[in-house]
Amino acid sequence: MQLIKVGLCAFGMSGKVFHAPFIKEHPGFFLAALVERSKEESKADYPDAEIFRSVEKMLANADIDLIVVNTPVQTHFEYAKMALEAGKNVIVEKPFTVTSAEAEKLVEIAAKKNLFLSVYQNRRFDRDFLQVQKILESAKLGSIKEAEIRFDRFRPEPSSKEHKENPDLPGSGALHDLGSHLIDQATQLFGFPEKLFADVFSMKGSAFANDYFEIILYYSNDLRVRLKSSVFSKEAHYAYIFHGEKGSFLQERTDSQETELVAGAKPTFNETWTKPLAEPDGILTFINENSETERILTSSEPGDYMQYYSEIYEHIVFGAALPSPGVEILQNMKIIEAALDSSKQEKVIHL
Repeated sequence: MQLIKVGLCAFGMSGKVFHAPFIKEHPGFFLAALVERSKEESKADYPDAEIFRSVEKMLANADIDLIVVNTPVQTHFEYAKMALEAGKNVIVEKPFTVTSAEAEKLVEIAAKKNLFLSVYQNRRFDRDFLQVQKILESAKLGSIKEAEIRFDRFRPEPSSKEHKENPDLPGSGALHDLGSHLIDQATQLFGFPEKLFADVFSMKGSAFANDYFEIILYYSNDLRVRLKSSVFSKEAHYAYIFHGEKGSFLQERTDSQETELVAGAKPTFNETWTKPLAEPDGILTFINENSETERILTSSEPGDYMQYYSEIYEHIVFGAALPSPGVEILQNMKIIEAALDSSKQEKVIHL
């Protein structure tokens, strides 16, 4: 296989969990370099990766084809721009950037340099979201009239991460962090909305960045899509709720990849590596072709974040479609900005 040499901009939680293991296990990639500013924790699992003390030094000295910008969001624009201008293809962790203007500039530079720019929207490869796509594609629900996508947590205590909790830092908070996933899933399923209304604030108080949001997306075919997240949700809700002309579908958030990776699981290439479900995680209720109501307990198939890197590889080597290209995620950034604007002005924002 053609070998793609990769440089990783940070070896924190994102690097250790979401990127380095998949780069190592995919036969088409080689983790050639990474940035650790003071430690050398990577040596145990990635002894062949050269360690640099800054992104600038890695870009200037490492023999790499592809850069993964997985630093705090406030630095995404700076490092991605630097990498593109150095002639490297770029993967940027979500959220893409702080503002849509930054995202647009990066898209322009990538196009001018004839390089690719992809955003790591890994939740497209969650088992629960893949099941949602499968059910909607089956058309058993008929035309969808109402949908809700949630990502709730119970984290009443603030995170120790300044770039996520400090309200004075642009791009901090749940809307950029988790909202980037929910907005991406909504636009993947239903496209770009006509307008929106949003409520965004901090349940923990004004000393912290937003940790709650509710966004209503309005579509031209009388569809309403609600996106919601809270850090004070001790009891789990259904993460996905869809109501259509012929039925309803309720899906739990059951993807365990992040939990298993944090616990030390190692992904494998072209093999299922996650734990199987213990019981069904969805309920499908619909009117069948005999005008009878059917109620089915559904079980989602395993997801796999390796698929993202496989699609990146296939794009580089075979010219296949690029997963979550920057020009696509730029539109999602506009929704995030409109949600902040809507909440501040307390009014519907037309897109």
